[in-house]
Amino acid sequence: MEEPATREFEMSLSDGASDDDMPLTLPTEGGHSGSIRKGCDPFAQTQRSKLQHRRARINQQINKEMRMRAGAENLFRATTNNKVKETVALELSFVNSNLQLLKEELEELNSNMEVYQTDSEAVNVPMIPLGLKETKEVDFTVSIQDFICEHYGEDSSLYDNEIKELMELRQAMRTPSRNQAGLELLMEYYNQMYYLDQRFFPLNRNLGVHFHWYDSLTGVPSCQRTLAFEKGSVLFNIGALYTQIGARQDRSATAGIDKAIDAFQRAAGAFNYLKENFSNAPSLDMSSPSLCMLVRLMVAQVQECVFERVTLTTQDTHFTSQLRLAQEAARVSDVYLLVQQTMTQPLMKDYVPFSWASMVQVKSEHFRALSHYYAAVALCDHTLSAEEEEGDEEAEKAFLQFYINVPAGPPLSQVLRDPEKRRKLGKAHLRRAVIRHEEAMRVHSLCKILRKMDILQDVLSLTHKRSLDKYSELDREDDFDETAEAPEIQSHTHQKPDITPPNFSTVQVTDIFQRLGPLSVFCARARWGPVRVICLQRGEGGLGLTLRGDSPVLVAGVVPGGCAAEAGLREGDYIVAVDGQDCKWAKHGEVVHMLKSCSDRGVELRVVTLHSHDTQVERRAIMLSHSSEKENTRHRLLGGAKGQSSASLLNWNRKKKRDGSGVTKRLGSTFSLSFGSIRDTEAMY
Repeated sequence: MEEPATREFEMSLSDGASDDDMPLTLPTEGGHSGSIRKGCDPFAQTQRSKLQHRRARINQQINKEMRMRAGAENLFRATTNNKVKETVALELSFVNSNLQLLKEELEELNSNMEVYQTDSEAVNVPMIPLGLKETKEVDFTVSIQDFICEHYGEDSSLYDNEIKELMELRQAMRTPSRNQAGLELLMEYYNQMYYLDQRFFPLNRNLGVHFHWYDSLTGVPSCQRTLAFEKGSVLFNIGALYTQIGARQDRSATAGIDKAIDAFQRAAGAFNYLKENFSNAPSLDMSSPSLCMLVRLMVAQVQECVFERVTLTTQDTHFTSQLRLAQEAARVSDVYLLVQQTMTQPLMKDYVPFSWASMVQVKSEHFRALSHYYAAVALCDHTLSAEEEEGDEEAEKAFLQFYINVPAGPPLSQVLRDPEKRRKLGKAHLRRAVIRHEEAMRVHSLCKILRKMDILQDVLSLTHKRSLDKYSELDREDDFDETAEAPEIQSHTHQKPDITPPNFSTVQVTDIFQRLGPLSVFCARARWGPVRVICLQRGEGGLGLTLRGDSPVLVAGVVPGGCAAEAGLREGDYIVAVDGQDCKWAKHGEVVHMLKSCSDRGVELRVVTLHSHDTQVERRAIMLSHSSEKENTRHRLLGGAKGQSSASLLNWNRKKKRDGSGVTKRLGSTFSLSFGSIRDTEAMY
């Protein structure tokens, strides 16, 4: 049985992307400033940490049962002995029963929405947060050390601190705090993975590090060796953390509602970004149907918050204000109905927790009931004054646009001016409201997890009682006419939800392994010859070389027969050290000063020569860099000032799609220090 976790994926820049994807940082010379952010204490016995511990334990048990089931299925297919087949079939039924019980237990944990709700005593309908994806620890030590020795030709022990810092950052990322600091921690690790990808993940091989992540809702494990899976999982957790922050807000005041709206919009943006840029996901929670469902769920929760804010800010009891509330509530019901339809799709039906589907259906019915209630209040509690003609015209215009279809019977303008007709229409709306309230309470009673949520029970009971009391007020003993069917209300909102994409440039990072040298030369995609030691002795005509550029400084030309040529220096060499002093990050003037300061015994240079597998590819890369390097450099330096996201569209595809122009584009970024693109003045020494 082939498990989905065995698939491998690669991450490549699309044709329209370039070095703009790199995090907006300017490396500092010498040492680097490490991350000061830390994760939550995993041993802190908070309610949320206990929940995470239980989830991790269940994930491990599910992983064990999945392995047992895979082995039993292989044995069942391989054997021809009927007795063995019967025994294996019995064992399979036992394993499947255990898996079902574990998944139900995990579903109950993932649906434990009260853990993430606000502590406010205000009676609000609870929101649906999303639990974080769990991951195993990753040890980069051996893999990175081997790569540094093999690819960069340096002593890997010199980078033990950098490796330790990277592992500490990933460990902290596993337990982010539920606030802005936690989001910044996840974004910092995400940005750091750009550098990690450039430094240690060449196109034709992987680093040999396995990334293990568990499905957020089912706990099914997935494992891959590509960094794209790690980045996608971190992006998913960024969105999930935003849902928890949004659910945690106190929505009894407009400030808390605005924060919740912002958080849910950013969660929708993270999931949508992941959906558009991550394909062939190994786990179901990161599949396109699941991410589409999550985006719609977040948009629905934003719409619900908008309704709550309109309710809080509507102080007057004017006729048109009540109609507006009714249309806002109808809009919330419509978007939750769309989420409900998405959850019932074939792939999602058996995946989405039953409590989620029940909660969405409850909300759809609840807000539809509220829309009919506010319509009844507008019709029955607010009579029009003949003296206020402008108000009459405004109310009539709003009422004529209130319904999807014009109801049969007298014109709406006539209904508006007849108190008895208004009472009967309002009574019809209340009847629909009571029916919808009762349906919401029925669906609520069918879900064991929702029955445990006292605040939801309180909200449903209070609104149901309010509609019943209002209906009793309008009901008369001499009212023998059959109550008419209330027409459907036209949904409308004054604030459409936005999907806010993640802006990774808000968190600036420094490349942990920047001591390896500038990425333009010293990256996993580049290939160069072994480090050569050149001993230069100044002659009468100088050193006999021409230098250009900086970080690192390039030997742009060598005088034939000069000192440099005789010592073995070649055009195209990069100077990485002068007299034992590392100068990969040195500026042009600094290297020139070191060369001019050499004593009579000469100067010792350490140089490398950059080359690629295919000279034609390198030639095309140099041509590309002529036209693109200047623009790319400008974007890198100014992108943060513009407030734009540094993470433009990424295209994560299989290896077989990484042919032709895709490789050329990447190499164009790698060999970016071509002669024509360097703006420093050329000088001969």
